[in-house]
Amino acid sequence: MNTPRFRLLAAFLAVYVIWGSTYLGIRFAIETIPPFLMAGARFLVAGAILYLWARSRGAGRPTRVNWITAAFVGFLLLIGGNGGVVWAETRIPSGLAALFIATEPFFIVLMDWLRPGGKRPKAPVILALLLGFLGVSLLVSPFELIGGGRVDLLGALAVIVASLSWAIGSLYTARGAKLPKSPMLATGMEMLLGGAMFIVLASVLGEWSRFSIAAVSLKSVLAVLYLITFGAIIAFTSYVYLLKNTTPARASTYAYVNPVIAVFLGWALGGEELTSRALLSAAFIIAAVVTITRHQATSHTGEFPVEPPGPPPPPSTEPKPTRVIEDREVTTPA
Repeated sequence: MNTPRFRLLAAFLAVYVIWGSTYLGIRFAIETIPPFLMAGARFLVAGAILYLWARSRGAGRPTRVNWITAAFVGFLLLIGGNGGVVWAETRIPSGLAALFIATEPFFIVLMDWLRPGGKRPKAPVILALLLGFLGVSLLVSPFELIGGGRVDLLGALAVIVASLSWAIGSLYTARGAKLPKSPMLATGMEMLLGGAMFIVLASVLGEWSRFSIAAVSLKSVLAVLYLITFGAIIAFTSYVYLLKNTTPARASTYAYVNPVIAVFLGWALGGEELTSRALLSAAFIIAAVVTITRHQATSHTGEFPVEPPGPPPPPSTEPKPTRVIEDREVTTPA
């Protein structure tokens, strides 16, 4: 069964399911662990593993400039991106968080359009942006339009800002950020530095005083271990494998599969309500992401990422968690 075709299918399955499940994993983890302490522990451990693994496989020693760049990218992708998701999931369901994060390609297109000398997107992409905006507006609308409760606006805003932060970090990385050539080494450095920043942030916000080992549930412990082992390491290496063995267009399909997985798992395993409003919004947002991602994958010039950390990777990156499709750096979306 260890054929190239089997390995390719296994890699797709890992990226689709694992990165899509990280949103629910975060929700379980922060039930009994303060959110930023949890994120700090997760990324410190995962970052150390990826860094040491990359170095043991021959990756060169990073320079001072590499570390400074990794700190900046780590702040945008992890503190701004993943941190926004982690905090928002204390207020909104994991499935909705994944839908909001799926809007990252919208920001990438808009920023590339509005920058000096930017190129105006084609009509299908503009229509996709409008469709995606309609989906987000429907989610956060204060009116009872088609059934389903209202979404916490502060939580929704936090995830939208997180998506914007991911987009900025992705564009910066794709436009020549001085990171190591090894994507595994670069991601390990970003996770290490991002994890350290999370611990500082948790300390400033007084999370240590609210943390008690005795109060941590087994479910939260298993969720953190899952996020480290599967969300950050297995899904990440699977995505790197996809980048080397399939086309960018196919690899980028996680961007619209992950939200579907996240919404389904939140409903099936997390007891999250699946309303008609959420379903219609999901259809609009995912249709928009499909259009934008496919357009970028076919007309992409290598100037900016095709995508998410998920965590989106993410990773992933899960990521989409955001991952850069230049065989340079990948970070789980959530």
